[in-house]
Amino acid sequence: MVGGAIIAAWLVGLAVLVQREYFRPRLERLAEAALRVTPGAVYYGVMQGERQIGFASSTIDTAEKTIVVADYLVADLPFGGKSHRATARTNVTLTRALRVTNFDLAIDTEGAPIRADGRIDGDSVLVLSISSGAAKPDTQRIGLAGPILLPTLIPLALALGEQPKVGGHYVLPIFDPTKMKPRDVGLDIRAESSFVVNDSSVYDSTSGRWHGVQPDTLHAWRVTADSSGGFGGWIDEQGRVVATTQLGLELRRLPYEMAFWNWRTEAAKAEVSQNRDILETTAIAANKRMDKRVDALRLRLSGVSLSGFDLDGQRQKLTGDTLIVSRADIAAMITRRRLPMDDRDPANSAPEPLIQSRAPAIKNLARRIANGETDPRVVAERLNTWVHDSINDRITFGVPSAIQVLVSRSGDCNEHTQLFVALARAAGLPARIAAGLAYLDGKFYYHAWPEVLLGDWVAVDPTFGQFPADAAHLRFVIGGLGRQTELLRLMGNLEIDVLAVNGTPRRSSGRP
Repeated sequence: MVGGAIIAAWLVGLAVLVQREYFRPRLERLAEAALRVTPGAVYYGVMQGERQIGFASSTIDTAEKTIVVADYLVADLPFGGKSHRATARTNVTLTRALRVTNFDLAIDTEGAPIRADGRIDGDSVLVLSISSGAAKPDTQRIGLAGPILLPTLIPLALALGEQPKVGGHYVLPIFDPTKMKPRDVGLDIRAESSFVVNDSSVYDSTSGRWHGVQPDTLHAWRVTADSSGGFGGWIDEQGRVVATTQLGLELRRLPYEMAFWNWRTEAAKAEVSQNRDILETTAIAANKRMDKRVDALRLRLSGVSLSGFDLDGQRQKLTGDTLIVSRADIAAMITRRRLPMDDRDPANSAPEPLIQSRAPAIKNLARRIANGETDPRVVAERLNTWVHDSINDRITFGVPSAIQVLVSRSGDCNEHTQLFVALARAAGLPARIAAGLAYLDGKFYYHAWPEVLLGDWVAVDPTFGQFPADAAHLRFVIGGLGRQTELLRLMGNLEIDVLAVNGTPRRSSGRP
């Protein structure tokens, strides 16, 4: 039930700074403009309302032949009744012509640390290495059509070009770290305004806090992305973020002492009340209570554009703003094929950096659970039962790795899903990750669950112990964390009106 909140928390740690993005029409103009790059640093408070829960910084260092852009963020993110600390660091080295040469990224949370290192080989290949904890790094060679920018560099690119204009539209080729591939991103300048920020601060011994002085006025522009997962916020003439908000958390520019030392003071006494808990504040109340296992559900979705989401297909049918969801039927559950079925969908049968389906421990466990069975439906149900019974339900914070979940034997929906998908692929059963909303106790919570390919794609849920998953699972996206970032544009905006429910009595365990 906490998939969306964990994804959101991870994104705050990984991408609030990484996604302060995307401007400038042509990369070739940057070479001559790069001579104007000057070193400097700016600092931010990560705010939840008026409470500061984190610190962030962005630094540019210049040398004769290189420019280094370093971003850092640390935040105590409130969800599940407690604070979870996350840190994210990115360092990008580029030439004085603003061509990327190499970069590194580190994410540290409660789970295994994630590391990524990349280098550009000419303008045609990105060599990318990703590791989780002590696991062996996974290295990929990703083809490029030409020069790219990393999202952290785009504000700098804007500052070196012509002044943004309201109504302007810009398209840039970037390497998207959430999708691990290059793509074009379009952005629109929606408005311009002035902001007053403090240049320095003084210490107040009475309150024990730093306060801003020497206010300065900044001219800024509001930017929105024309595709999901993009940046929305205000930037100044130097391409620095002035303010941006996601999930009710704001990145606010402050003097260093206010950004860092005031956060240290707040962190020591922070408490997580229900009105601050991201898990609860991002949940969507249902207008009808469902006390049964839901076989069919009809809803009206409003408040956001539904374009780009995976709402239509398999057990879901979208007509206008009305979504009809049902449990998988018999035809979808049965196939005459026998395992392995890797050839049926190679893309969802192969290992991925955090889905290590070819690791010996994963392969051996999948073999033991299958116990010689080759019927895909039977094996899928055995895997679902094993993961449900063997992984302790615990709200966690981190980017899950199948190997790490197998070691820790604990986690929430992301951990259950990641391990199930790895085991299914190891058994020769195509499997993929779905994410969206699941109903529990009067609310729809952000959630992740697997889908397996039997007669058709079938949703299952090892977190809730459902095989197949009931109709109260509303799928919005298919794919891992890269696709799940798209759920961010739903949060705080989506409204759900339950029109009709058809259900059967729940099991005595009380699970959905």
